[in-house]
Amino acid sequence: MTMWNWQSFEGLPYLTCELLAGFAHGFFTRQWRPRNPTELTHTLQPHAERAIAYHLKQVHGNIVLTPTEIYQQHPTPLPDEEEKERELPPGDGVLTEIRNQGAWVCTADCVPALIADAATGQVAAVHAGWRGTAARIVPTAISRMQTQGSRIENLRVALGPAIAGSVYQVTSAVAAEVVASVLPVAAGSLQTRSTEDIAAILAEVRQLPDSPLLPDLQPGRERLDVRRVNALQLNQLGLTTEQMAIAPHCTFQTPDRFFSYRRQPERKVQWSGIISR
Repeated sequence: MTMWNWQSFEGLPYLTCELLAGFAHGFFTRQWRPRNPTELTHTLQPHAERAIAYHLKQVHGNIVLTPTEIYQQHPTPLPDEEEKERELPPGDGVLTEIRNQGAWVCTADCVPALIADAATGQVAAVHAGWRGTAARIVPTAISRMQTQGSRIENLRVALGPAIAGSVYQVTSAVAAEVVASVLPVAAGSLQTRSTEDIAAILAEVRQLPDSPLLPDLQPGRERLDVRRVNALQLNQLGLTTEQMAIAPHCTFQTPDRFFSYRRQPERKVQWSGIISR
């Protein structure tokens, strides 16, 4: 069983995953606000050559960019302060190209996915909310890693703290949009699916082992485990259960550690990052 461990730096906690051993990484908590990715990268590498931190203006999509592509779209020095996030290129995933690059995403209920290639040393950080998950952003990031030489059997994926399915209520239409991403054929889209389409999709996914859909007593609503949907997408790519880990922490239910937009709708986030080697 993969172990998740709390670390401490200057008295502040952050979470690591043994699956990513050998890679400097961390899922940081609310206590680190307002430190930015550059400062957090130095936390992960306090004594080594300082890595360069890269992140994006997150838009709940499935765009994954490399540092070269980020620089092409934003050639001036990258800002790190949250209030300047709008100046960054839009995207929800960062994929490294060479050693000593830090890939970062911020979340407040959405899924932070850190991906590492044990053979090449390249890494990616992905922000997978329900929209990004529906658009299969984690498989998109892995596909791009494969174009850079990665092999599925060498990948390790840690899905960090996010809102748990037991407390994440969404409409049936949203649930169908997300879970349709793990079905071979699913008619229509969120805008065009009929009530019958939605019911059929949900019924099919409920039959899956360890389904990402949980019961909800309110008509027209579902409880959705977004991390489980991402895990199913990874399984379909050929990753084994041993190649992935899901953090046993819910952002909504752990107010002392994490910001949660569902619990308190304010613009506050926690960062997650990993450094290529």
